[in-house]
Amino acid sequence: MKEDNPMPLLSLDGLTVRFGAHTALDAVDLAVAEREIVSVLGPSGSGKSTLLRAVAGLRPADAGTVTLGGQDQSAVPTHRRGLGLMFQDHQLFPQRDVGGNIAFGLRTRGVPRHAAARRVAELLDLVGLPDAAGRSVGSLSGGEQQRVALARALAPSPRLLMLDEPLGQLDRGLRERLVVELRQLFRQLGTTVLAVTHDQGEAFALADRVVVMRAGRIAQSGSPAEVWQRPASEFVARFLGFRNVTEATVRGGTAHTPWGEVPVPAGTPEGVGQLLIRPSGVGLTGEGRGPRCTVAARTFRGERVVLLLDPERGPRLEASVPLRLAPAEGERVRLVFDPREVVPLAGAEPGDG
Repeated sequence: MKEDNPMPLLSLDGLTVRFGAHTALDAVDLAVAEREIVSVLGPSGSGKSTLLRAVAGLRPADAGTVTLGGQDQSAVPTHRRGLGLMFQDHQLFPQRDVGGNIAFGLRTRGVPRHAAARRVAELLDLVGLPDAAGRSVGSLSGGEQQRVALARALAPSPRLLMLDEPLGQLDRGLRERLVVELRQLFRQLGTTVLAVTHDQGEAFALADRVVVMRAGRIAQSGSPAEVWQRPASEFVARFLGFRNVTEATVRGGTAHTPWGEVPVPAGTPEGVGQLLIRPSGVGLTGEGRGPRCTVAARTFRGERVVLLLDPERGPRLEASVPLRLAPAEGERVRLVFDPREVVPLAGAEPGDG
């Protein structure tokens, strides 16, 4: 009979790591399913890299457990956990050629030379570098080095692949192209991935699930669409770059805000709280009864334009409108709000001052 809740490949239960008086991970619970791609996202100091190092066994836990494949890893050294590790600086061996770098983990596991060579050729084809086995790593571009480092991490067929800012040293155009290729490759191989990054675009493009961290705790976990469309708190909303967050009092389907009355979605809790108005929910019109504002600045984003608006009252607002409808800087318009783009936020979080 099929299980309704199969055991996850990776489980963190109350995982805590301290550096002296500083708690880097604070009782973190997280489960990663087989073949799932999870991106851990957060600002510097949020604990995301410490989480990766604790899972890998590179940093001992002060409390809690790391369970991999149903087995507690507390007494298991890094090299016996069956992990693939890939770091931002790639850490390729300059004295070895491409093939030697990829085969390194295979040879240390006693894989015969001919079998290792076959695996190296297979992986070079997968990462788009056929016939590169004999090249020196010093002759490779940054993107090629990233591919070789990935092939080396995948060579022993790890049960969990762990990526630490894997594209951080690459320029944005190359990063955006490679992250799509990585997701396709992981899907093709059925690889389970735990990746940490500070780059939101990278995290959302790569992952099946995004985990946002703050001060050693998980602030929100969900699919990329869920986290982007419905941030759980003011911290998550502002971390994702949303400007239009405000205190509001909700009564009878309407929020009273510094910008005036804003319609809210059905089911929004009554009383005092916080709202996010997504930029796509700030509409503009030349007439009507909505609040007046002046277009302070425009930023082109392809087919859309992001506007900074100075209302007659309340703080500056951000709107996203189609290019063909974007008013000029200095133009005066009125605001209309779309309740479908209004998101109720959770209250103040522990540690907020």
